[in-house]
Amino acid sequence: MNIRDFLDVRKLQELQDNFSDATGLAAVLLDSKGEKVTKESNFTDFCMKYTQGSEEGSHRCTKCQNENSGVYYCHAGLMAFSIDIMLGSEKVGKVIGGQVLPRKADEEQFRRIASELGVDQDSYINAVKKVPVSSEKNIRAAAELFGQMVNMFVNLEYSHNSNGGKLGQLQDEINHATNVIQKINTNTSSLKSIANKQKMLSLNASIEAARSGEAGVGFAVVAKSMGELSSQSATIYGDIEKSVIEVTDSIEKLASLFENS
Repeated sequence: MNIRDFLDVRKLQELQDNFSDATGLAAVLLDSKGEKVTKESNFTDFCMKYTQGSEEGSHRCTKCQNENSGVYYCHAGLMAFSIDIMLGSEKVGKVIGGQVLPRKADEEQFRRIASELGVDQDSYINAVKKVPVSSEKNIRAAAELFGQMVNMFVNLEYSHNSNGGKLGQLQDEINHATNVIQKINTNTSSLKSIANKQKMLSLNASIEAARSGEAGVGFAVVAKSMGELSSQSATIYGDIEKSVIEVTDSIEKLASLFENS
């Protein structure tokens, strides 16, 4: 399942940006293939340049993201998170981020890391000093809360998208049923008009049969049967009209519910 097929990325980006602004944690959403769905929020130069920019850094960050879940310490000593996005039992993506120090940077530690990565130590230290600092408790709570928020948002978007399609199909069927009923109504009116004409013909035939005396007796019987048949037809057509009116009223009420939803 491709998360982009049903997700409003603009709304999610706004949610992600607000989360990062409020907590200082970096964040980005990836699809099930590991490709970015949103733009990175609050990633510092330290993360982008020194842990993702170089071939070695990129490899190590990817390894951290793939081997860890939840909230963890990354190879550079920062706290990070990787939380799966689930639709039922299917994983459709994940949110990763964090890139926050749980305590003030230990300069000597980061000089050793810079040396291991083969990057300029002073530039590396200047970059790490710009990384936000927060307590481990706050980092864990914020990351877990964001994971829950994103999962809720994605599931709601999927539900809305799926139900919206079904409602659209139902609306189409309602419109089709309304058109069929209109045709039935038109045809019933035509048949009712024919029944009235049959009744008039039966009456005229009865009059002519009476004028013919004994010679018109057989014709009078046919005329009488025709009159009874036309009366029965008129009654049936009247009942059909009443049923059509009731069904039409029900469909109109049902359609109005979807129009107002």
